[in-house]
Amino acid sequence: MIHIFGIRHHGPGCARSLLRALEELSPDCILIEGPPEAEAVLASAVHAEIEPPVALLLYCPEDTKKASFYPFAEFSPEWQAIRFGFQRGMPVRFMDLPQAHDLALRDAETGPTPVEDEGDLVVSSEESLTGDPLDWLGRAAGYGDGESWWNHLVEERRDGDSVGLFAAIQEAMTVARAEFPRKLNSHSSHREALREAHMRKTIRDAVKEGFQQIAVVCGAWHVPALAEMPSAKSDNDLLKGLPKVKVAATWAPWTYGRLAAASGYGAGVLSPGWYEFLWRSQTSDASQRSIAWLSRVARLMREEDIDCSSAHVIEAARLSDALAAMRERPAAGLEEINEAIRTVICMGDDAPLRLIRSRLIVGEKLGRVPPDVPTVPLQQDLEKQQRGLRLKPEALAKELDLDLRNENDLTRSQLLHRLNLLGIQWGEVRGTGRGAKGTFHEVWQIQWQPEFAVSIIEASRWGHTLVDAASALAIDQAENAISLPALSSLVDLVLLASLPRAVEPVIHALENLAAVAGDASQLLEAIPPLANVFRYGNVRQTDSSLVGHVLDGLVTRVCISLGGACASLDDDAALAMRKRILAAHQAIQLVGKDSHLSDWMAALTRLAVLGGTHGLVSGLAARLLFDGQLEDADASSLRMSQALSIGNDPAPAAAWLEGFLHQSGMILLHDDRLWQTVDAWLDSLSEDHFTRILPLIRRTFAEFPGTERTQLGTRATRGQTAPAIGATTSELDWNEDRAAKPLAVLERILHL
Repeated sequence: MIHIFGIRHHGPGCARSLLRALEELSPDCILIEGPPEAEAVLASAVHAEIEPPVALLLYCPEDTKKASFYPFAEFSPEWQAIRFGFQRGMPVRFMDLPQAHDLALRDAETGPTPVEDEGDLVVSSEESLTGDPLDWLGRAAGYGDGESWWNHLVEERRDGDSVGLFAAIQEAMTVARAEFPRKLNSHSSHREALREAHMRKTIRDAVKEGFQQIAVVCGAWHVPALAEMPSAKSDNDLLKGLPKVKVAATWAPWTYGRLAAASGYGAGVLSPGWYEFLWRSQTSDASQRSIAWLSRVARLMREEDIDCSSAHVIEAARLSDALAAMRERPAAGLEEINEAIRTVICMGDDAPLRLIRSRLIVGEKLGRVPPDVPTVPLQQDLEKQQRGLRLKPEALAKELDLDLRNENDLTRSQLLHRLNLLGIQWGEVRGTGRGAKGTFHEVWQIQWQPEFAVSIIEASRWGHTLVDAASALAIDQAENAISLPALSSLVDLVLLASLPRAVEPVIHALENLAAVAGDASQLLEAIPPLANVFRYGNVRQTDSSLVGHVLDGLVTRVCISLGGACASLDDDAALAMRKRILAAHQAIQLVGKDSHLSDWMAALTRLAVLGGTHGLVSGLAARLLFDGQLEDADASSLRMSQALSIGNDPAPAAAWLEGFLHQSGMILLHDDRLWQTVDAWLDSLSEDHFTRILPLIRRTFAEFPGTERTQLGTRATRGQTAPAIGATTSELDWNEDRAAKPLAVLERILHL
């Protein structure tokens, strides 16, 4: 006899009811909607060291971009069915369309890969133009959507009527499939028909083998298609001649964040942390369950220094029960509890509720797979280094402050840089360390993502260890590079990742490309990464002389070609050029070579002359000369007077002023002559000219910090009679006695 159990997705109510039904039925074979190729690794589900959430990873070794994840949580019905079967020694088989065919068919479809698939009722936005049919059932029952309805009807129930539950699900889905107009595109409709045909074929094969009690676990939407079977010939004809690719299977750790529907996983659940709580809860009393959950919330609030007393918990529990009663629901669910938390504990503020959702409702759990699960050699090398460096993969984002003078921290940094080079973004550099630690510290934010399992498999084609794979990939990128900035950044990354085998080929490629590059923009963008290598090479124990002569040549060529590259720029091009000049200026100052600085300042002096150069670039050059003390206040005031002359067009003059001020108004606050020049220029503008340049001026001043804008506004409202910040002592109310008081302290500080 065939017994079909329709489930919707991961859910403790479904899983609990399914286990009760299987206990009562005692089947001799269990068929589960899933990829048949995974049966080879399915026994690991009962391994002592496996810890959900985990996912079956099916991928094509010849093209790792073709991959599918089948995630499971502890409360997933399929997971419990798998463990039920293996613990009792009965056959457990997957019956979905083989991924060998499914991955081949996806070439004709659109959508992101890898695809997370579980064959539930929920269909993705690409498959359905009319939404989830359960939404209509939920709204008809007085709920906001199908998710809430299903939660109250199935997942949060505690009674023992499993047979009645699955019979009701089958009846509802039969009506839904008959009445609900599913407008599927041709690819998705054909794929679903193939999947259901293969499920029926697997059921027929199990019957032929002589199994008497067959339990079938599948997505609720598929139940009617399996309960009433068409002829075997029609299914076989439909499955004939399908394309095929080679497929391998393994287990990969998963996270509750990725299991949540908000992460983009179409068959996910909104609240995996809440579902785990329901699954592990031992009480059938809904009120006690609510209090237990609210106690968890209170503990979290206190850990985050948010006030939450026992009275808050009691009042929130009472309010959630009252809300459930008003809505004529048997018990308070997550929706009622959240509303009570928002009102009583959060005082109407949604910010603490977002914390509760992230940490408790969704959760931060990362699964674990046994060490003997089949993996590629690159994965094994990574796990070995993670254990050696005590760098555990975690779902929770955390900050990692590395002291590069420490050998272990330096090795950690090199590992993270190698992974970044391979496209596995486990960590992101956020800056240098605190205070006096300076350049010897590197601050990372690291967070492990389940998708890295596919990225590691994809990267394994470059080598069996991280060093070999990263080196081979870097050499390949260098040989095919056509952009000097990209190649310059690659040099920086290769040295940061400590890849000795790749250094010489990458440097050689950089020299060849730099010798023929004529675009000043590319030359400018190539300087900062090389300057970083040259300046901090000794910190990372790398030979900075490798890039020294290349950097010398780039700086010289940039200084020669800068004027021509900045001629005849439009507004967008000038804005982009300003960013390049600023980055190059900081890099050249970082290196600190006298020859570089003298050539660069001479190029800026030529650029500061207002003429054929865009005002934004010319003004920036004048400001850099002033900041570098190559021009005093008199020379800068003269340049500003010339740029803001009445005879010049107001628009270029406003652009020059924007470039000169460069996100800081302190220069105006400290120099009265520059203030007077800008004030006189604005006063001389006609109404039409002022209207034209007003957006430019507002954009310029909007980039200043708030305190600077306040000081500028205060000075402007006081007029010229008030003493400026840069006023001379004769203009101030000078008090000789008060001025003498700090002299003794200053003498001790300065050792005078």
